[in-house]
Amino acid sequence: MPAKAKEKTGKKLVIVESPAKVKSIAKYLGEGFDVDASVGHIRDLPQPSELPTELKKTSVGKFAVDLDNDFEPYYMVYPDKKKRVAELKAKLKDADELYLATDADREGEAIAWHLLQVLKPKVPVRRLAFTEITKEGIERALGSMRELDTDLVDAQETRRVLDRLYGYEISPVLWRKIARGLSAGRVQSVATRLVVERERERMAFISAGYWDIKGNFATAGSESFAAKLSSVDGKRVASGRDYDDRGQLKSTKNPLTPLNQEAAESLVANLANSDFAVTSVEDKPYTRRPAAPFTTSTLQQEASRKLRWSSKLTMQIAQRLYENGYITYMRTDSVFLSNEAVRAARAQATELYGADSIPSSPRVYKGKSDSAQEAHEAVRPAGDMFRRPKDVRSQLSKDEFVLYELIWKRTVASQMADAKGFTATIKLSGTASDSRVAEFSASGTVITFRGFLSAYEEGKDSESDAAEKAENAEARLPQLTVGQGLTGDELIALGHETTPPARYTEASIVAELEKREIGRPSTYAPTISTIMDRGYVTKRGGALVPSWIAFSVIRLLEEHFAKYVDYDFTARLEDDLDEIAHGNRARTDWLNMFYFGGKGETRPEGLKYVVDNLGDIDARAINSIKITDDITLRVGKFGPYLERALPEGAEEGTDPQRANVPEELAPDELTAAKAEELFATAQVSERELGIEEATGRKIVAKDGRYGAYVTEIIPDMTEEEIAAQPVEYYKNGKPKPPKKPVKVKPRTASLFKSMTVETVTLDEALKLMSLPRVVGADAEGEEITVQNGRFGPYLKKGSDSRSIESEEQIFSITLDEALAIYAQPKQRGARAAVPPLAEFGVDPTSEKNIVVKDGRFGPYITDGITNITVPRATSLEELTREQAIEMLADKRARGPVKRTAKTATAKKPAAKKAPAKKAPAKKAPAKKATAKKSEK
Repeated sequence: MPAKAKEKTGKKLVIVESPAKVKSIAKYLGEGFDVDASVGHIRDLPQPSELPTELKKTSVGKFAVDLDNDFEPYYMVYPDKKKRVAELKAKLKDADELYLATDADREGEAIAWHLLQVLKPKVPVRRLAFTEITKEGIERALGSMRELDTDLVDAQETRRVLDRLYGYEISPVLWRKIARGLSAGRVQSVATRLVVERERERMAFISAGYWDIKGNFATAGSESFAAKLSSVDGKRVASGRDYDDRGQLKSTKNPLTPLNQEAAESLVANLANSDFAVTSVEDKPYTRRPAAPFTTSTLQQEASRKLRWSSKLTMQIAQRLYENGYITYMRTDSVFLSNEAVRAARAQATELYGADSIPSSPRVYKGKSDSAQEAHEAVRPAGDMFRRPKDVRSQLSKDEFVLYELIWKRTVASQMADAKGFTATIKLSGTASDSRVAEFSASGTVITFRGFLSAYEEGKDSESDAAEKAENAEARLPQLTVGQGLTGDELIALGHETTPPARYTEASIVAELEKREIGRPSTYAPTISTIMDRGYVTKRGGALVPSWIAFSVIRLLEEHFAKYVDYDFTARLEDDLDEIAHGNRARTDWLNMFYFGGKGETRPEGLKYVVDNLGDIDARAINSIKITDDITLRVGKFGPYLERALPEGAEEGTDPQRANVPEELAPDELTAAKAEELFATAQVSERELGIEEATGRKIVAKDGRYGAYVTEIIPDMTEEEIAAQPVEYYKNGKPKPPKKPVKVKPRTASLFKSMTVETVTLDEALKLMSLPRVVGADAEGEEITVQNGRFGPYLKKGSDSRSIESEEQIFSITLDEALAIYAQPKQRGARAAVPPLAEFGVDPTSEKNIVVKDGRFGPYITDGITNITVPRATSLEELTREQAIEMLADKRARGPVKRTAKTATAKKPAAKKAPAKKAPAKKAPAKKATAKKSEK
């Protein structure tokens, strides 16, 4: 750490990340401390276009990373953080010591290091790490201050450089071969691949039908229970799990009896008057352990299952709970609980559920990964004594409360005793009139000691798991003995179909990424947000559905960058970053290997070699997905469409049959039958209406991607017509070649809602294409027009627009009626008080009601304070509460729109090596001491 320059009388300056923490931490630190916030990162790698001119043609220019100098990053302070940095520097001048108290993870360590590099303190520097913002947590942090962990900084910096190399090398390939605006990312591409692969499985899936029989059975004492057919003549009846994804029975050691409708209904009829008897009764002890305390990923999964929240929303609310001192740090992959937390959990369990609700000794949990990083404790209620949910209800918003309650329950339950009971399985049989022996079975779980279930029960990912659990839990079986007679009634044959693999939800994809050890706790929420923002994935209910463009992206990556979307390779990258974080591996050697490759004859190829040797990529093939032998889906500039292959012998120049694919159609729903339906609709949706007498042009009606419309067909000029143009000459008198005419844009107009492609007439089409219609002029001579717009019909006078009631008025409204409308005060929004389009309850931040209204520029979400337009790609029917909360939160985070633009390149100094002020390393392998390249 920098040596102490001289004694001062100022306070100790404490810098945290979030302004929300300042008040909480200052309250516990008291006098002698000045607490302020950096408001996140203060600098980062700039876009290459933002680099100083003299660096753009150097080895720094491509990535803002110096490829010729050990991948040293060139950092720049964010323009909107320069004022913040100046304010922190001013406070530092009056301080005796600097305490860097950013978050206790790699990102927080990196923010602290950047502050150290930019502020250049001349006073002693200490690193504080709060895992909880409570009096006890801060006292512990003050008692265990340390130096900056440069190994963690190296790991975070390596990740940042890695992501820059990965994205900036691969993304341009996607732009050239698929579409502009796409991006590739180390974790986001792998997450997208998971979603696409699951959809491919669903598309290839062939359903199988199977039947079973259920019935009610009763004892002589009229105690009844339900049971299901399990075997016929000693052969187990085939169920859904016995069929593979191609609809075929799997091979099994024991023979199976598949039942079709005829066989099932026949057996029911033949069992109508049969007697039944119990053939076996089996009890097995049942024990269930509580789940471990929450990690970041399990918290996101459980909030998704139980609260229907996105990962992003969960982390936003957890961040607020942490900053206000209610929970410990929420980015962790550790399940460890401190001794204080264990004592608190056991004490509350004893108080609430009795002394027998806890085991004799505390439970100790160990994570799956030996390299559990970040904060080294699970997500739990803060403090050495947990606050019970009922005691904090009035202090928290509704969403904050339910998340705190979830964390509290999970933590307390994790230290409670196992649930105990027994599982009973009963088998009974009867002989049908055709001599077939039918065996039925029933099972149920009886809980004799609830243990941790009194406080908490973990949710399930799969709907079938949840249904089975509910069915077993509700089963109530009477006391039965072998040989006991039973009567059977209400026997019914039931038909079923096997279902394709379930799509990922946010909960299940987080679980899958964690299982494969891809990414880290802090990356899951932003990864899911990114693949949705890029249009690779949309949500249908809770399921993640890939777009067709995601199919193209993943196909290109699989065929030409296979290693970089390989699950094991991506997981190994995380392991390597952990090795760097532990000081066991040098960042420069690792980055050299990743980008340039190894040395020697058998050296592994680096990313640069792969990109430089891609060869030709067939963009048409990449953007094509075969639906049938002669139908192909193509991802085009204006969206996906179907194309039917031309038959053999087709005339040269014949256009193939095409049809647009609706945006709302999921990939697995595009079957051969659906494709034919779309082709049939497309044929009907292109109808010639006639020839316009004034121009001689053909007028057609079409059903386009964004609705039905009419347009004119303007033929291209022939070569003879071009050559017949008047000759023009250069100044030297030589004749110029004939000009090729500029393509004339055809007139186009959307159909009214009351019109269809099949019924619209030529006269109606010509009237639509003549819009806007001049209604007349006002007293000052200003022209008033009427036309149809994206949000309905309206009048326009200069810049003053007024909505009218119906599309039919466009051709009937008179000047007097228009003037009467303009004589009324202008109204923003609806013409009269109308109910909102949707309501989503109270916002957790503003505590105001969230509604969706129909505004001048389309539907928008508002809580009465913050407004955000509903994205075009999001339908109101699919808009969820969590999405509305997220969009409002994002809008608040962005703050008001700045109306004045600043020149991006203003006052950018020349690149200059900063002095070697990186914090001294711990006693570890020697590390280079030069600071990272940055602007001053």
